[in-house]
Amino acid sequence: MREHDAFMRRAIDLARQVPAFPFGAVLVLHDTGEVVAEGWNRSAESPTWHGEIDAINRCVQARPDIDWGRTTLYTTAEPCPMCMAAILWAGIPRVVFGTSIRQLQRLGWHQIDITSEEVVRRTPFRSCTVVGGVLAAECDALFVSPPQG
Repeated sequence: MREHDAFMRRAIDLARQVPAFPFGAVLVLHDTGEVVAEGWNRSAESPTWHGEIDAINRCVQARPDIDWGRTTLYTTAEPCPMCMAAILWAGIPRVVFGTSIRQLQRLGWHQIDITSEEVVRRTPFRSCTVVGGVLAAECDALFVSPPQG
């Protein structure tokens, strides 16, 4: 898991920019370690503008010819079903997250109760490896205060 720590730490730094919704994401070329895009939650501007979506969209703008099959997405929390579907549509073959959907629920966050693994399992035309629990304690600490409402 140590191979993932530096990129997860960057996702954590990005998440701290939006403490009310600390979802940070980093998109990396896994063969070179190059960071190709970063994102964070902007749901205050649009309800679908999650950190993973922000990183994917920034990558499309900066690198329209990206080979998605070379990428890994790091995110502070397990992608919601919407984000996981976007990851699969993009063809990103690996996702690494810190806090799980189940842990977010325990902490009082509203989450759709479908894990990333379940979304992958139900998507027969794509494959994606999901790695969870990377720097989980540090990521969990970001989410101790769920939004009210």
